[in-house]
Amino acid sequence: MADRRLRAVTAADVPVRAKSVSEAAKSGTVRELLEATRDRIAVAVENPNTPARDLAALTKRLLETVREIEALDAREDADNASSAADAVQDGLFDASAV
Repeated sequence: MADRRLRAVTAADVPVRAKSVSEAAKSGTVRELLEATRDRIAVAVENPNTPARDLAALTKRLLETVREIEALDAREDADNASSAADAVQDGLFDASAV
């Protein structure tokens, strides 16, 4: 059964408020701007008062934004993998081991 003892709240337990689009544009990273844009577009797509003529464009832009975030993640993963690979040192080659 899960451990249900009480414990003190740490900084890791406090959720971080996402930046608005304008906050992210002024002082955020590219990732924060993309995430704020994604979230704002998603709200518009879900809004029943959004005109039907706008849904196709909003949905397309939402998918493009999600793909941009995924591409950013992939680049970061590749950068992390290459830096980890650079840290590995080759040993001396032993031809008799082959």
